[in-house]
Amino acid sequence: MSRSILVCFAVKEEAAPFLRQLPVGVETLVTGMGAAAAERATRPRLAAREWDFVFTCGFAGGLNPALRSETVIFEADEKFPLLQELRRAGAAPARFHCADRVAVTAAEKSQLRARIGADAVEMESGVIRRLCRERGVPSATVRVISDTADEALPLDFNTLMKPDGTLNFGKLLGAVLCRPQKIPALIALGQRSKSAAQRLATVLHETLGAAGVGGR
Repeated sequence: MSRSILVCFAVKEEAAPFLRQLPVGVETLVTGMGAAAAERATRPRLAAREWDFVFTCGFAGGLNPALRSETVIFEADEKFPLLQELRRAGAAPARFHCADRVAVTAAEKSQLRARIGADAVEMESGVIRRLCRERGVPSATVRVISDTADEALPLDFNTLMKPDGTLNFGKLLGAVLCRPQKIPALIALGQRSKSAAQRLATVLHETLGAAGVGGR
């Protein structure tokens, strides 16, 4: 049976491994980072056709100290059609907080955990799932931990974003040149992020495949 499925990512780096083996009949959308960018990109895409369900995917920062890097977690509508498939593919249920900024330090993550009680933090899924609810489209957040609760990011990425939700690579280069001691940590983060994105793609492919969504 043909299905209409949309899989959203914030940035192309999150999407790349999934796109390399894109299942037939599945559409993807790269929204940009943050709620405003996610809403600008997602609202017209949702209105363009009828969707059976939507995944909102990508990286998440860990707030729960038990969550290790590359752990895939999800939060879904109660009647989301692929709940069992997600679990069988290795995704664990979790609670997300959709923030308006990147959680940079371990102290910031600890404060969020204490105040909100969420397991992980990200920046787009809240608005995407609200738009889905408005249209009656079942949706699920499926994210992979890219940085753990006790890990600080090497740079404050909030200061390096453009208004459209993409990274300003000129500012990034300037920040690196001003802090060359951060280069090893940035390289390590990049390597872990690539591995995390591949793990996320594996879970998504297994979930969709188990549900009989088209071959690759």
